[in-house]
Amino acid sequence: MTDPGAPLAAIERLPLAVAMRQELWLYPAVEIVHILGFVILVGSVLVFDLRLLGLTRALPVRALARHALPWSFGALLLIVPSGFLMFIAHAGDLIANPAFVIKMSLLFCAGLNAALFHAGVFRGAAVWDSNVAVPALAKLHAAVSLLIWIGIIACGRLLAYV
Repeated sequence: MTDPGAPLAAIERLPLAVAMRQELWLYPAVEIVHILGFVILVGSVLVFDLRLLGLTRALPVRALARHALPWSFGALLLIVPSGFLMFIAHAGDLIANPAFVIKMSLLFCAGLNAALFHAGVFRGAAVWDSNVAVPALAKLHAAVSLLIWIGIIACGRLLAYV
């Protein structure tokens, strides 16, 4: 019978994972990059979601999306690799941490919510682009998004304490 923790232990033995734990400034530097990317991502999502919920109605939704989405995608270029590096350093501990599991599940939900929004109600945004009431479904997506991101932030902070 194979040890279910063996693949995680193997990941933690990778030279890069060892360096993440042993090099004094490597883990904190990677974590700073991760947090910077996260701030950019959540900031752009927050501004967009608040617009959908009725703030700054004169600002066209589609123009804001054209401005915010590239920042969101750029932020992912910081978040994903840095998150992977932090994960490989402590894979076994993180997989066993309920806050990590919930955070990853919420990240999946955030992506799914965004995909459903863009594939659905956002396709009709030309009709409600500015100075018009945003459809209830778009507001629901925005509210759900904000709640999910609050949960992700909370779980990220709880990683050190759970």
